[in-house]
Amino acid sequence: MNPSLSLFALAAWSLVATGDLPNAASPVSDAVRASVKRAAGNFIAAAEDMPAGKYGYKPTPAQMSFGDVIGHMAAGNDVYCSGLGGVAPPKRADLGAGASKEKLVARLRETFQFCETALAKVDDSRLEESVPYFGDETVSRGSLMVSAAEEWAGHYSQIAVYLRINGLVPATAKR
Repeated sequence: MNPSLSLFALAAWSLVATGDLPNAASPVSDAVRASVKRAAGNFIAAAEDMPAGKYGYKPTPAQMSFGDVIGHMAAGNDVYCSGLGGVAPPKRADLGAGASKEKLVARLRETFQFCETALAKVDDSRLEESVPYFGDETVSRGSLMVSAAEEWAGHYSQIAVYLRINGLVPATAKR
């Protein structure tokens, strides 16, 4: 099965399983809104759970630190969600390398709130429309939806491992 189709099938199944049934007119957009809501809860919980002294932790020298992943997601949220929502990304001050836990958690919250606002009125009527994708590249809105969901899932998985290695239980395992 195509990985993109698999992701959408999983998203649709998770909506049915949680009772958050999609609007018949926009099931893909509804699935992405549900995905960003889950990602926000999981990422923010993980960011809050990791002790400030462990934000520099990385399993190997080649990997991003926990704090770098949180900063990367916050920056990526603005790019993904502005493209998906067809709105300009917010202008935010650069946090810089080694930003504090407090600043990173606050920024992460802001960017997920922006995502929820930017995606509020998105529907499936323009999935084929070209939208900006990092720099001068463009992709279809549908492709960007899949990419965003993959990014949220992939990086949450990454930081969940970082938490486990540090003796902490990720939010998704506490339920």
